[in-house]
Amino acid sequence: MPGPASQPKVRVVTFKVDDQDLSAREDETLIEVCREHRIPIPSLCYLEGLSAWGGCRLCMVEIAGQPRLAAACSTRVVEGMEVHTDTERLRRYRRTLVELLFAERAHVCSVCVSNGHCELQTLAQRCGVDHMRMPRRAVSYPVDSSHEMFRVDHDRCILCTRCVRVCDEIEGAHTWDVMGRGSDCRVITDMAQPWAESETCTSCGKCVQVCPTGALVKQGTSVGEMVKDQHFLPILARRRHPR
Repeated sequence: MPGPASQPKVRVVTFKVDDQDLSAREDETLIEVCREHRIPIPSLCYLEGLSAWGGCRLCMVEIAGQPRLAAACSTRVVEGMEVHTDTERLRRYRRTLVELLFAERAHVCSVCVSNGHCELQTLAQRCGVDHMRMPRRAVSYPVDSSHEMFRVDHDRCILCTRCVRVCDEIEGAHTWDVMGRGSDCRVITDMAQPWAESETCTSCGKCVQVCPTGALVKQGTSVGEMVKDQHFLPILARRRHPR
């Protein structure tokens, strides 16, 4: 009897990140390698263990020989590549993106339940965003408080789709999806039904815990009280990327 088919070998490649020599498997992405080596790359949509979305564009890096910026969450490492993660061009680019996120919806930190525990707020501080250089979009989005345990405030959603992906890929319920186009996009439950009327939601709360802002929170939380419990994330990563 012939033996089992041998698994294809994954090659190890060497490259540079910020003038630091690194090596990694060729099936790894730049953001995975950089975070393994504690090289900070900002992101709001990326979450280890979930599929790459590439929507926030905050993880963009410069690669020598390429005029365009590349998304670190979806760019695999290549032999001999030279990557820069913190240049003046990238700092200006990231600051502008963060400002646009604040301008698009009503991210008023002082009255948010996630104040002090928000990834967008933390990133804004790191990027030096202390004032707005562009007008806010004067559109108000609804709040769905119909669920007995959770609520969704679309004014604070950044459309990272973490909730959509964790519900589909980990919980297997596919309660969340995205509706609309452009600046009118918003996440929805079960064909835009109120959350309480969802026939697929298991009330597991994973969507709430992976939300980087105050868009998905627990009912009854007040300003600054919503702290995300992400103890299950290492398990999530191992399920998606078994070693």
